[in-house]
Amino acid sequence: MAVPLSAYIVVSAVLFTTGLIGVLIRRNFIIVLMSVEIMLNAANINLVAFSHYLESMAGQIIALFIIAIAAGEAAVGLAIIIVVFRGKISTNVDEMNLLKW
Repeated sequence: MAVPLSAYIVVSAVLFTTGLIGVLIRRNFIIVLMSVEIMLNAANINLVAFSHYLESMAGQIIALFIIAIAAGEAAVGLAIIIVVFRGKISTNVDEMNLLKW
């Protein structure tokens, strides 16, 4: 039994919307990073689904690059969180003006 392409698109749209709401509403830096990861995973679902539907490997290769970029983004983001958390006790995005001149 094959899953239709529209099911993948619906799941991806729900995940992307959830991530977008998390980025726009939440102020905790860790939750914002997790929401960005959810949005990237939604894009990966679309890429792999269309790649399978079109019988091409291009979408799956791009998805691998996105996964690598997301891993780097998570490492850099967590490093920034650790540096900020050592100096302050808040991970609130609105209160982090440490990098401003």
